Amino acid sequence: MSLYGVMRTSTSGMNAQASRISVVAENVANSNTTGYKASRMEFSSLFIENNISSYNSGSVDGNVRNLNSVQGTLAPTNSTTDLALKGEGFFVVQSPSGQNVLTRAGNFVSNGDGDLINAAGFTLLGYPLVPTPATIVVNGFNGLVPVNLGELSLSATPSTSGVFQANLPSEAVAVAAADLPSANAATATFSAKSSIVAYGNLGEQMLLDVYFSKTGPSTWEVAAFDRNNAGPTGGFPYSAGPLSTTTLSFDPSNGQLAGASPTNITIPVPSGANLTLDFSAMSQLAGPYTVQAAQVNGNGASYVDLVEISNDGTVYIAYEDGRREAVFRIPLANVESPDNLDSLTGNVFTATSESGPIQVGFAGEGGLGEIKSGALEQSTVDLASEFTDMIDAQRSYTANSKVFQTGAELMDVLVNLKR
Repeated sequence: MSLYGVMRTSTSGMNAQASRISVVAENVANSNTTGYKASRMEFSSLFIENNISSYNSGSVDGNVRNLNSVQGTLAPTNSTTDLALKGEGFFVVQSPSGQNVLTRAGNFVSNGDGDLINAAGFTLLGYPLVPTPATIVVNGFNGLVPVNLGELSLSATPSTSGVFQANLPSEAVAVAAADLPSANAATATFSAKSSIVAYGNLGEQMLLDVYFSKTGPSTWEVAAFDRNNAGPTGGFPYSAGPLSTTTLSFDPSNGQLAGASPTNITIPVPSGANLTLDFSAMSQLAGPYTVQAAQVNGNGASYVDLVEISNDGTVYIAYEDGRREAVFRIPLANVESPDNLDSLTGNVFTATSESGPIQVGFAGEGGLGEIKSGALEQSTVDLASEFTDMIDAQRSYTANSKVFQTGAELMDVLVNLKR
């Protein structure tokens, strides 16, 4: 046996156990790190080819294995932007330098710009749903943008469409042409009237007066006015003519709109957009004027009251006025072998040739896990196991040092034989 081999082998054993203790130290230090995945040291033997007359000892090789596929315990929090993953997958985040990486650390908060960032400074990425949903790219990060809630803190949307459904009384008396609302005379009369609220470009409320006047058998004039132009008594004459007019015609056999009749009216809302009101469900039956539905889109200026994130990663904004709007969808990414991902500073990972390429999808689809809002995934470090490994590594290190010491003493004897 080579005495040099004895010392070389014991040295490799000490190096391996020192690395093992380093892994234990890193695990213990990150026992409270959100989304941290514990690592462990694994060993394999290295042999040297021997002959019959002598034996040369080999050594030990140590490799660190990252246990990225182990599920951590989910702990509830009071923040809806704290996100945990239950099952497979990783959040896609962006480093301050612009690199897209993966993480399980979902302790996100809004920074000064409104971006959601975690404790390590990585920005959460998602697909925007406004104004139109982005198309997911399954094998890349194209289309992903920072999930930003700052730009949504105050929202105003002009009215562009609506539905108005009412019954017009078939027994109504026809109004003379000179007295129709469209003539905007002091003598104007009408068969029915409703006022609706629409919103301008800046979220201001615009009150529209809509008049229905029978002009003949099964024929009705519709005229829309800006309430701000109403006369001193709140009616005719308005200081400006109608914003828009149209004529509805009904089928006398069933009281529904005739085939040739217009089914809507387009009203240019002052300081706003063109509002198209759908009249397709209007009727003319023997009965009083009755409004069944009056709905107009758009909204006034309103602050964000609450952020909600569903299990499929959809980010909803709840406004003070009661509206709820989907604005982002958070994807998840995964690889064939998560344990072979390359670990980087900040508790993030990148793909390697051993891990396989990254695939992007949505939570709950294709084997990916669920996103839990108001929760954080805890570190997978078990302190009891780590201390056990530390003690075992310490004993093994000491044993290897004894072997090295023995080899050194024998070498000293061999050197001193000549004396």
